[in-house]
Amino acid sequence: MSRIFLAALGEDYAPAIAGGFRWLGEAGAIKPGTRVAIKPNLTFPVYREGVMTSPAAVMALLEYLKKHTDRITLCEADSGGYNRFSMDEVFRATGLADFAKRLGVRVVNLSGEPSRPIEVKAGRRALRIPLPSLLLDETDLFITMPVPKVHLNTGVSFGIKNQWGVIQEPALRLKVHPWFNEVVYAVNKAMPRTLVVMDGRFGLNRSGPLLGDPVRLDWLMLSDSLFHADLAAAGLIGVDWRRVPHLVYAMRREGITSLDGVEWSAPPEGFRRGPFHLRRKWTDYPGVVCFNSRFAAWLGYESFLARPLHWLLYRFREPFY
Repeated sequence: MSRIFLAALGEDYAPAIAGGFRWLGEAGAIKPGTRVAIKPNLTFPVYREGVMTSPAAVMALLEYLKKHTDRITLCEADSGGYNRFSMDEVFRATGLADFAKRLGVRVVNLSGEPSRPIEVKAGRRALRIPLPSLLLDETDLFITMPVPKVHLNTGVSFGIKNQWGVIQEPALRLKVHPWFNEVVYAVNKAMPRTLVVMDGRFGLNRSGPLLGDPVRLDWLMLSDSLFHADLAAAGLIGVDWRRVPHLVYAMRREGITSLDGVEWSAPPEGFRRGPFHLRRKWTDYPGVVCFNSRFAAWLGYESFLARPLHWLLYRFREPFY
């Protein structure tokens, strides 16, 4: 039976994190020597509420884990898509690099790590997606730390979507966008045993994943089921998961139709906000088209027209970065 822990957040994340791991029972047990990898959502050069996992949440989780194992890795890959930026700089700017160093936690930019490919069947295509060997072969427990937000291309971004960032090359993520549902599901299935620690201090409404309206939620979710956690998050922000293609695909593959049978630490009704909504501007639609079409993705990101097309778009839309 899957379990979902929900707790109200005070000023400090630590009580909720410790309580969540205790409540998960055996699934939340961390043994000495357990190799743990933590993947927050660090999708902007500096911290933005509702856009990124709070550094305070990451620090509280690191402190909790450090009491149980010394083999902890904080990891994320370069982000920015067409406008790539270094995750090393994000670790530095958010204070996570210095904090991890003081705690004796390894910090890794996944973009520079060795990889091995996984096979993904996407319709008639067979894709080979390289993923970090660190996660596939050298990790016992993977902890994903998403933020609940709407997303211009995927509808929402929760736990499943957060693993898009373990594809090490931003350029490759752009190339395989048209097969997002199949690829992101396969990436998650390739991960080791996974726990979700969802940072609900803020959610992002209207225009995620980078621009939008931060909404104070003040809850923390822990779960031993990535897929049930995403359904729960959708319910908490008032989004119908049946209208989100990658969730429909994943739940069909997992044989999940509802949250029936899930054990909750507290009734979810007291944590619900929303409904959140997605409102695209006309300048968002070129990105949506590229997300859903391989030819458009090539034209907009790889062809000789990519640079002038982006220049033209930025005459009307402020660049994200």
